[in-house]
Amino acid sequence: MFDFAWPWFALLLPLPWLARRFAPKPGAAQVEQNTPVLLHPSVARLESTFVVLAPASGLASLVQSGLLALLWGALVVTMMRPQWLEPHTQVVSPGYDLMLAVDASRSMEALDFTVDGRRVNRMAVVKGVVGRFIEQRRGDRIGLVIFGDNAYLQSPLTLDGDAVRTMLESAVPRMAGDATAIGDSVGLAVKKLRERPEGSRILVLLTDGENTAGSLPPVEAARLARRYDIRIYTVGVGSKGKVPFREGGRLVMADMQIDEDLLKEMARITGGAYFRATDTQALEEIYRRIDSLEKTEAETRKTMIPSPLYRWPLGIGLAALLLLGLASVRRGTAVVP
Repeated sequence: MFDFAWPWFALLLPLPWLARRFAPKPGAAQVEQNTPVLLHPSVARLESTFVVLAPASGLASLVQSGLLALLWGALVVTMMRPQWLEPHTQVVSPGYDLMLAVDASRSMEALDFTVDGRRVNRMAVVKGVVGRFIEQRRGDRIGLVIFGDNAYLQSPLTLDGDAVRTMLESAVPRMAGDATAIGDSVGLAVKKLRERPEGSRILVLLTDGENTAGSLPPVEAARLARRYDIRIYTVGVGSKGKVPFREGGRLVMADMQIDEDLLKEMARITGGAYFRATDTQALEEIYRRIDSLEKTEAETRKTMIPSPLYRWPLGIGLAALLLLGLASVRRGTAVVP
């Protein structure tokens, strides 16, 4: 489809005619008597340095006027930015809108998981489990929120699961601070999910502690999620009580608690469910719960990709200018528009 990006430049087309129509005529201005006039000491010599243009007549005048009009019209059309619009339609794919909120506080450094006989921290386990979770969500739109002292959107909702996994793999404990802002992470996820179609808005919240930071209480955030029909599946990661940490090259024991009552209440308010992740198989139930929901189709978006065409009128204008110059050389004069 042909279109102009800046069509209002067409208002410049009658400008030369208006200038010719309303400009003062040569010799119209009369010098009043007794007005002081500064005269050049050698007017004849000054006049000899300028070539007096011989006005074109007949066919030559008509051709010159046509070329000037063509030149001006081509320049104006160039400024209007002609373009060819190629339609592009996004493929419609049924799926869910899943936002993953992952705790990245200091407590995620706890070494209370064992993989292949060696101790690993909670963040490593979450990366492995959530990575497999993302692999099984082909066709779903997935986003990622990382939270600690504050909540940060690492990836908006996208069909590119590999990109989300890459963002998750780059996450490390304490990258967002030492504390845990559960309410703020839910609030940020709700802000992004509420823009999606109803019926498939899901938030999976993975945390290993209590709400110790943020400005939005977690229960209020859950009620906000319910208002936008967002289900929250909460996952408590790790063990309670004394858990090992690595500090200064040695293992130390620290007391850790998980506010399970809070996580259960948030899930209950939104119609989701709470799970304890004490091993790497704890999310399988979430897969089954999500698959039982009704999928919704992403909205169809039709965009127009522009291909610029300004080179054509610009080339016509340059050709008209070249012909004017050649005509002037042939007549032995210079054309002054």
